[in-house]
Amino acid sequence: MYPESLEKLITCFRTLPGVGARTAERYALKIAEMDAEQVKEFAEALLLVKERLRYCRICGNLCEGEKCEICSDSQRDTKTIFVVSSGKDIIAMEKTGEYNGVYHVLNGLISVSKGIMPDDLNIDALLKRAKDAKEIILATNTTMDGETTAMYLEKLLHDTYPDLLVTRIAHGLPSGGLLDYADEMTLAHALSDRRKMKD
Repeated sequence: MYPESLEKLITCFRTLPGVGARTAERYALKIAEMDAEQVKEFAEALLLVKERLRYCRICGNLCEGEKCEICSDSQRDTKTIFVVSSGKDIIAMEKTGEYNGVYHVLNGLISVSKGIMPDDLNIDALLKRAKDAKEIILATNTTMDGETTAMYLEKLLHDTYPDLLVTRIAHGLPSGGLLDYADEMTLAHALSDRRKMKD
């Protein structure tokens, strides 16, 4: 049994995604070992995030101003919109260096089991942006919630803008992936997204 203050800190760390009891305990003990200046710097960083961060008024990504860096970049193709569930997906895509369009962050996925419905997501703003777009690329994950969200958005966009090109990123086996290690959904996508080999 730890002192009350340490138990409270452990409980706080446990609220973070992916942090179990032992990891939370290690984090809390590490904080207890730090000197007062280090803890103060840590606490100030947490408060600064809450004070400065906001959602970009255009795409919904996290930023410190009215617009994020990508939406502020005049070199970007604003007619192509890559739709993701969270800002971390943008970072992964940007690392490829293969995409020069803009993004739209839903800030979640439709999940009936969790009580997350379309009205809870950043969808109205996407509909407004889609009016001037030439292509909307749906890039939600291949989980049940991700697929549900993609199907919902495809129907909504098609019903609203029948001539708009709505695409879905291909999902399949990763480079170097082995068939016997892949799950059924990955294999199903790999099969449906197959393409002709060069002659």
